[in-house]
Amino acid sequence: MTTSPVWQPDPKLDLVIERTIDVPPELVWTAWTRPEHISKWFTPAPWTVTECEIDLRPGGIFRTVMRSPEGEEAVNLGCYLEIVPNQRLVWSDALLAGFRPSPHPFMTAIMTFERAGNATRYTAMAVHRDQATRDRHEEMGFYDGWGTVTDQLAALVKTL
Repeated sequence: MTTSPVWQPDPKLDLVIERTIDVPPELVWTAWTRPEHISKWFTPAPWTVTECEIDLRPGGIFRTVMRSPEGEEAVNLGCYLEIVPNQRLVWSDALLAGFRPSPHPFMTAIMTFERAGNATRYTAMAVHRDQATRDRHEEMGFYDGWGTVTDQLAALVKTL
């Protein structure tokens, strides 16, 4: 029997957002695993998600297209590595669907959903290959951007 790794952040390489969201983990999981929900919260407004593709299995694709109000598009493309329903979701842009190597790796995302009574202790971690990449991600606005989408996620799950 294999067990999942315990993900411990390294402050020199990783960026972390933690929140308590006042709904059970199942609702937060649903918002993370259905394209119709991702499109409502995954990018900071006024940007929008115009496309979302999810193949929720190890080796499956996670792809979003985000659009700015001016029409600029940003494509996020990755591969699911680990899926533990209602507990953990891990994907990386270092790999493409089918575990194929990506030409432009940037990070691995680890989302955990821990039950805290009737709420969820939500942790979003961006794992980077080196400190320069981590620092660049922070300078790009990680805490504002990921903080905003976490707030948007928290608002959405209360309506599910």
